[in-house]
Amino acid sequence: MSSPYWIDMHAHLDRLEHSPEEAIRLAREQNVQKMMTIGTEPNDLPIVLQLAEKYYPTVYCTLGVHPHEGVLYTDEAEKYIREHAPQKEVVAIGEIGLDYYYEHSPQGPQKEAFRRQLQLASELGLPVEIHTRDAEADTVEILKEYQGKVTGLIHCFTGTQWLAEKALDLGFNISISGVVTFKNADELRKTVQFIPLDRIHVETDAPFLAPIPHRGKKNTPAFMIHTAQVVADLKNVSLDQLAEQTTKNAFKLMPKIKE
Repeated sequence: MSSPYWIDMHAHLDRLEHSPEEAIRLAREQNVQKMMTIGTEPNDLPIVLQLAEKYYPTVYCTLGVHPHEGVLYTDEAEKYIREHAPQKEVVAIGEIGLDYYYEHSPQGPQKEAFRRQLQLASELGLPVEIHTRDAEADTVEILKEYQGKVTGLIHCFTGTQWLAEKALDLGFNISISGVVTFKNADELRKTVQFIPLDRIHVETDAPFLAPIPHRGKKNTPAFMIHTAQVVADLKNVSLDQLAEQTTKNAFKLMPKIKE
């Protein structure tokens, strides 16, 4: 790697305030050279795939159905993911998981969709990006069923240290969003200090969760640098060291990402 740069592990380029072109331009000004745009439900999967195809190898994508839309995970949705996952632009299955905070889909369909997509990732040899909120115990129990078969990351980690420990034990990495910059995030900051440097990532989840000093604005990949600075300080490393390590972590976790 010639000089350290950033990879935004989780963003929604189809929902940004800026056009994708403008978001990429602004991101590059902050040395964010690559980004993942994330699938969340059957209707947006062709959109995120087209974005990745158009802007590859700056933009990659994941294909998956979010727990909010668990009831929409059908055989047809699975067929689409299975058919397109081998493409060079598709680096993971996601965003998948459990969300009992909103429970937009009942818990039963959420669990079924989560398991089916973990099984699909196992069959395809792809990592996963996991969303979990107010569902730590069930998330861990389901991940245990696929221990040694599936790896990936817990995205936008805001859980307990218990969840962090269990996720790491199960072979998952942890991705930190702008939430770590918020005033009320002391417990998360303590957990970040605990996560090994070779298992950590940084993301925006743009357009959501803009970090301080941009809180209240629509987030964008260029704002990742503010989150990265807080993580670097917590890990007692320089920004360049964190950029180099998190980029190495991304290449290792998602081998389809090109250096």
